[in-house]
Parts: sequence; structure tokens; C-alpha cells
Amino acid sequence: MKTKIIVWIISLLLFAGSFVEHSFAQWVQSGISSGYINCFAVSGTNLFAGVGGGGVFRSTNNGASWTAVNSGLTNMNILSLAVSSNGQSGTNIFAGTWDGGVFLSTNYGANWTAVNSGLTNTTVRSLVFSGTNLFASTGGGVFLSTNNGTSWTAVNSGLIYTDVYSLAVSGTNLFAGTNGAGVFLSTNNGTSWTAVNSGLTYRYISLLAVFGTNLFAATSFGIFLSTNNGTSWTAVNSGLTNTNVSSLAASGTNIFAGTFGGGVFLSTNNGTSWTAVNSGLTNMSVSSLLISGTNIFAGTMGGGVWRRALSEMITDVENFSSLPSQFVLEQNYPNPFNPSTTIQFAVPERSHVIIEIFNLLGQKVDIAINDEFTAGYYEMRWEPKLASGVYVYRMVGKPIADEHNAFIQTKQMVLVK
Repeated sequence: MKTKIIVWIISLLLFAGSFVEHSFAQWVQSGISSGYINCFAVSGTNLFAGVGGGGVFRSTNNGASWTAVNSGLTNMNILSLAVSSNGQSGTNIFAGTWDGGVFLSTNYGANWTAVNSGLTNTTVRSLVFSGTNLFASTGGGVFLSTNNGTSWTAVNSGLIYTDVYSLAVSGTNLFAGTNGAGVFLSTNNGTSWTAVNSGLTYRYISLLAVFGTNLFAATSFGIFLSTNNGTSWTAVNSGLTNTNVSSLAASGTNIFAGTFGGGVFLSTNNGTSWTAVNSGLTNMSVSSLLISGTNIFAGTMGGGVWRRALSEMITDVENFSSLPSQFVLEQNYPNPFNPSTTIQFAVPERSHVIIEIFNLLGQKVDIAINDEFTAGYYEMRWEPKLASGVYVYRMVGKPIADEHNAFIQTKQMVLVK
């Protein structure tokens, strides 16, 4: 696994979608008031929610309202969602279903097409990208597609238990969480797998998540942490009064855990201790979590989508109730990254914002943003289809009231594959 990058260059970040953030005093219902919300995804300024039996819903206004986008989706039992940027050609959104395989949309959910050739088990519980490779976990093991789902190949050598619930990527490491045999690691895109379970006292893994260099495994008996790519595990459950953990999300070093029956818990110290953060949340069975900008979204079992401001729960999050006083382009994180990274920026007044990506030859390789924004804070995940290397991202902000008073800033990023 490539872990060291020596070259640092001023760069331009692609931040292809954003959200104006507002402050909420507690958890509030967010557009969808019923349904089993199994998963979330973000693409540009679009939020997506996968609903069991209800298909895919899209929000273009940070969860204030949602619209079903199911044309061509012949199976409405959505278990997983994944997004892959195609650079200038658009964005691919994949939906994994219960017993219906994988569907692809290239137009933000307006239309869907089944992409299941070679997928011999069609209950797709999770979808993840590692570079340009798309992996699907199923009741019949792990499948790999190198062509955006056009064809699939089983990659299960060494995977002694093929009922795989979750996948996670850390650099060139691919992890698989199984329903009974713990966690397996592949360092060669699934060609072979090795069990990595030392200290993992419960082997039914409902979810795997990578936050920085930490790998978390969620189970019905709490959360386990590995800081060495699964070589050893430690239980991190102090204060977690409900250990039936179904979902995880992170904002910096702050980790949120969704549980079945206990609501949402927050840890500010990598799981060493947890505190319930459930004010206003009337449905305590949380099946999915998403952090978008300065808000966290909770998908519940039968209670729809809920939203809350991070700044209300995390003391070291900036208070975003006031608008920014100047343009800001933040450093992407993580950096170096693979396969995706996040960038934040701020706009002090109504402005035209352009964010472009350049290689070290000065050639423009992508346009992340070319749009008008109101004053606020924005952020987005970027998952490029580019070769490994150093890239420069540049933000140009031009106030509508005075376009001659332009803001220009560049920063560096390093993509490692």
C-alpha cells in the first residue's frame, strides 16, 4: 500500500457539489417522513436516499424535500448506493438491490439500467469503489466490475465465508465484513483474501468503515477498532448503551454511530467513549447515516429521514449560524487520497465560483464547479477517474456585485492508486 507521498504542489481542488448549511436546534424530520432508509449517497448538489421497497429518492435542496427517481428501476428494494465521478463526462450512480442486482444511472437518477452480467448473486448489500474498480458484496461473495457494471467477476479466493455484508477501502486495501466469519483483507483487488480477526470477539459484521487510518467494524455487540489494517482489533464501546450498531459516519475526528433502538451516539475520541445525541429524534432505529456539509442525516427504520446540525453536537465545529466573511478554499482531506477526497469552501456573498483541476504540466483535466452560489459554506466529495499523481485545484470566486474583485486560490492534492 502506498502510504508516503513526497511531492507537494500548490493545487486546485475539484469540489463538485455543495450544500448551504443551516443550524438546527435538534433532530428534525427532513423531507421523507416514512419508509426504511437503508443508505445514502451524495453527488454534486444532489443527495440520494435508498428506501427499502420505495426505490431511490433525490434531494436538490439539502434534504428540505425529496423526489422519487425510479424510471427503469425494476426492483425498489434498495440496499446500497455508490457514486463515481466520470470527470467531464458526468457521474455514475449505482444502486444495489435485494435480489435485483445492480442498477446504473448516468443522469442523477432520472433513468436507471440494470447492469448484472456475471453477477450470479443479486442481493447487493454494499457497493464501493477502489480507483476505477467497482466491488459489490453479496450473499454469494464479492464481485468485481472494471467497466462500470457492464460485466462482473466473482473474486472470492480465500474468502471462506461468502455471505458478505459490507466492504470498505483504505488505500490499496479492500476489506470484507462477513455474516459469521469476521473480516477479510485483500491487497490485490480481491484476487485473494486473508482473515484478519485477532481480537474481534464477535464475527457477525454489519458494517465496515474507514476514517483516516482507522478501520471500524460495527456489530450487534458493539464497535471494534483496528489501527493496523485489521491485524488486531479492540472493542470501543464505553458509553454505548445500545450496542446493536447499524451505521457509522465521521466528521473529522468525530464519529457517529446509528443503532437499532438506541438512536445516534457520538464519539470525539475514536470510540474511547460515546454519548447519546438524540434530542428530537422520535424514531430510535437508525439504519443509515450521512454527513453532508455541516449537517448529519439519519435514515431510520420506518421513520424516514432526519437532519441535525453538527455544530450543535460537536464543540470544535465552527458555528455556521453566521455567514462567512470572506472566500475560503480549504485543503482537501484526506490527502493523499484514494479513491475519494472531500473539499470545503466558503462564499461571503452571491458569487460566481469556478473550481478547476490541473496536472503538473498546467493542463486542465477537469472542471469541478462553474456555477453561481449564495453566501454560505459548501462541501463535496470528489472521486476522480485520473491516474495517480499530484494535481492542482484552483478556486476563482467573483462577486456578482463586483466581478473585478475576484478571489483566486490554489492548493495541492495527491491521488494514490
